[in-house]
Amino acid sequence: MKTKFSIAIAAAALLLASCTVGPNYRRPQVVVPSGFRAPEPLPENQAASLADLKWFEVFRDPQLQSMIKVALAQNYDLRDAVARVDQARANLGITRSNQYPQAGASGNLQFTRLSRDGQTPLPASFLPNQNRNWGQAALDLLSFQVDLWGQLRRATEASRANLLNADWNRKTVITTVVSQVAADYFQLLELDSELAISERTLETRRASLQLTNDRQAHGIATLLDVRQAEQLVDTAAESIPQLKQQIEQTEDQVSLLLGKSPGEIRRAQRFDADTFAPEVPAGLPSALLERRPDIRAAEEAMIAANANIGVARAAYFPQISLTGSIGGQSSNLAQLFSGPSAAWSFVPQITQPIFTAGRIRNNVRLAQAQREDAQIAYEKSISTAFEEVSDALIAHQRTHESRVEQQKLVIALEDRKRLAYSRYQGGVDTQLNALDADRDLLSAELSLEQIRYSELVSVVQLYKALGGGWQ
Repeated sequence: MKTKFSIAIAAAALLLASCTVGPNYRRPQVVVPSGFRAPEPLPENQAASLADLKWFEVFRDPQLQSMIKVALAQNYDLRDAVARVDQARANLGITRSNQYPQAGASGNLQFTRLSRDGQTPLPASFLPNQNRNWGQAALDLLSFQVDLWGQLRRATEASRANLLNADWNRKTVITTVVSQVAADYFQLLELDSELAISERTLETRRASLQLTNDRQAHGIATLLDVRQAEQLVDTAAESIPQLKQQIEQTEDQVSLLLGKSPGEIRRAQRFDADTFAPEVPAGLPSALLERRPDIRAAEEAMIAANANIGVARAAYFPQISLTGSIGGQSSNLAQLFSGPSAAWSFVPQITQPIFTAGRIRNNVRLAQAQREDAQIAYEKSISTAFEEVSDALIAHQRTHESRVEQQKLVIALEDRKRLAYSRYQGGVDTQLNALDADRDLLSAELSLEQIRYSELVSVVQLYKALGGGWQ
């Protein structure tokens, strides 16, 4: 008989566990392209990806690594994301606790003394005792809801998905912080290089101005030649404060990323465009769905919205709750827990909505619409990811091509400037050609540094677009 009773309990428990309303989650079918779009065909079956590397394996500059470590510990956005994870974890614990009985203890003591003068005048032997003592203690079972239709389990499923969503959002912030610190660091190096070029050019132009003044003093150059040389000096001198302003403001921006007060940022002394290897494998497109934290976060949001449909549908069905207590009540505290003083209550309750003016139906519709909205956001995040990878690949290849051509242009203009000044000093050419060559060379050198920076940033953006940096 005992065995049959145990089997019946197990069968009932299995039936209740399997009775969960609402749709079970299934990942939507998404069309994944066979390859990433790029100017040049990428190697087929390229399993390895740049994003598989840890951030400290990609960014090997010791100073940059130190800055990223500080940012991962102190960045305000990242600390906020961690706090949101803690909130979601606590909320999961609160939601999950509703599936279990809630127990609490209560007790009270009451001491009363009655007034003798307030009693009806009777002999003292007929008067009751003036002292009245009353005690009560109970163990309460507070409204345990029987999760017959899986409403509480669906709510827990949604809270668990919200926790994972918050954690993947935290990892998304990590990728953003790592890439932004690296991009700003490279921009500082690029601005330093531009400043060095401008200062070097200013010194060269001052020397040229001195030469022009000497030539005018000997009647070889004209006042127009002097004014043109002065114009080049003033132009170079004017650009230096602007570059210093950009450097200082970029340092402040990096300080904010590091969670520090505005201040100077230490960095390497050399701007090297060959920081990364020329080959940056993208990997397989299908792996992008599992590697990108924003895609994973969007999927968890969709899972939570899907579970909320079950929570809304369960409101159609009867809700069963059990409330009970056991304890003792006695006017004699010494006998509070003895047999005659025992007291208990058990209150099963069932509620069934009959007319709600469409509230339940519209709650279900709302949950379904929110699930559809979450799926659209999930599909969009996938399309956005492929677009960002494609844009980064295109930028990397095209800026590399542009850098190669710009380097050739700088070499040609250096030679042109040398020849133009030699001809001018030899008296066989005008100063105007020499000054034009000088201006063109400075512009080309600054453009080359900017292209080098764009090439470096394209790799940083590709690393981020592929889902790297949070590991």
